[in-house]
Amino acid sequence: MEAVKNIVILGAGESGVGAALLAQHKGFHVFVSDGGVLKERYRKDLNAAGIEFEEGKHTVKQILEADLIIKSPGIADKVDIVKKAREKGIEIIDEIEFASRYTKAKTIAITGTNGKTTTTLLTYHLLKEAGYNVGLAGNVGHSFARQVIKDSFDIYVLEVSSFQIDGMNTFKPDVAILLNITPDHLDRYDYSFQKYVNSKFRIIEKMTHEECFIYFADKGPIEEELARRNVEASIFAISLVENVKNGAFLDEDHLVFNIESKKIAHKIPVNQVSLIGKHNMVNSMAAVLTTLTMEAPMEKVVKALKTFKNAPHRLEKVATIDDVLFINDSKATNVDSVYYALEGIEAPIVWIAGGLDKGNDYDRIEALVKDKVKALICLGKDNTKLTDYFAGKVATIRQTQSVNDAARWGADLSVPGDVVLLSPACASFDLFRNYEDRGEQFKDAVVELKNHVGRGQGI
Repeated sequence: MEAVKNIVILGAGESGVGAALLAQHKGFHVFVSDGGVLKERYRKDLNAAGIEFEEGKHTVKQILEADLIIKSPGIADKVDIVKKAREKGIEIIDEIEFASRYTKAKTIAITGTNGKTTTTLLTYHLLKEAGYNVGLAGNVGHSFARQVIKDSFDIYVLEVSSFQIDGMNTFKPDVAILLNITPDHLDRYDYSFQKYVNSKFRIIEKMTHEECFIYFADKGPIEEELARRNVEASIFAISLVENVKNGAFLDEDHLVFNIESKKIAHKIPVNQVSLIGKHNMVNSMAAVLTTLTMEAPMEKVVKALKTFKNAPHRLEKVATIDDVLFINDSKATNVDSVYYALEGIEAPIVWIAGGLDKGNDYDRIEALVKDKVKALICLGKDNTKLTDYFAGKVATIRQTQSVNDAARWGADLSVPGDVVLLSPACASFDLFRNYEDRGEQFKDAVVELKNHVGRGQGI
């Protein structure tokens, strides 16, 4: 890094502005370039720091004078300015890579196609409640680079996407978690699933036996790729179906943890975990296993498991009304997410779904719906695909464009012990600003319903 004088930041979102502030703090000349319009809060950050920036364009000459470029993960390698920089031989890295060069704190990097945010938030919560001085960064919270300016934490828990991993050259986390790999973002990888797999595995390439690699062993692509690689990191597996000697597994109603090198063996009853669903048992095992590698006291970890609240709109318990539980899973905008929600709920379900269909294939959840769903409430402007597919497979199907109707019908169609689940499988933009707006309106409707009934219990 000694030879670097001029740093250019491409993209002025949270990661780009954080990187710019850290670069300036370390004495580099910084220029920020964003092809779009900056959010006002980031414009204020840059102006307050006296950092030169441009928006709505990329000035090629000035950008190509960089000794180092820090690229936003949202900018693809195929973008013209990125290709020109590579042709000139300028090193291009990600903000996570840049920040890691200026901290001696331990890092936990969590990736996977699904489940990253939940596992990251849970790992952070468990460590914090266990008394560790821990920061939260990556795709959640403030950027890693922004936090490294003060560098006041002993451990950073980082949610990282494949796009961020692509920009890592030397970064090696103390713990890496790989939850799953399913086809996603393939447009960034020449529509090659193998290239996407390779991207995820870059997270462990620099790791040694001193670092820990935790992975979900039941997903084929991960196991297949591991069989082709010589991984130097200490490996811990997680499984829902097999007993694992070094790692964690689900044994009926217990999560079982084994770490041979530390002579650790623990069992945690599933009912001590606040999260719902088998996929969340994977997330929970990954988080707990990480805390155990950090030698956190198990009694504090178990206590923290009970108090964890997931990010809003992810299988979020809203309220219980006359012994019917209402769950907000508005972030479930695809069929895979709905699969996990349906799989994880044991009670009969009144399912609220619908919105903007993104080419959904409902075959994946057909058996679960037949087995668990007693009624389907379609919440959207055009529900044709849902109603056509599930006609004759679900006893009762209703349609509405009113979230209040959906909540009220959910109560009407349920009996004590049932669950009313908002898990749309679709985007929200036909009726709502975004999935957050949809979830908040649903929660408001449920609270209003609870107050009207007068016998509900909040959760």
